[in-house]
Amino acid sequence: MAKDANADIRDQIQTMLEKVDALLLEAGSDRKHILSATLYIKDMKAFSAMNEVWDDWVVEGYSPARACVEASLARPELLVEVSVIAAVKK
Repeated sequence: MAKDANADIRDQIQTMLEKVDALLLEAGSDRKHILSATLYIKDMKAFSAMNEVWDDWVVEGYSPARACVEASLARPELLVEVSVIAAVKK
């Protein structure tokens, strides 16, 4: 969940991706080992702004399979949620 649920979509996705980084590290993985990602976005009108942050975050040459869907989120102030599946580094 975003650190500041009242922030704009760029800040929300940035804090979500920072949390993903921490969870990947804890699980013995990293961005290069993400197999797939699903991004749930409250309003597709914000897709471009969210996607710019995503594109800057993904390691070049290691883009996972990705889906982005418009969805009602757990709390009305949330603009984006992220789910990833990653392999463990060997």
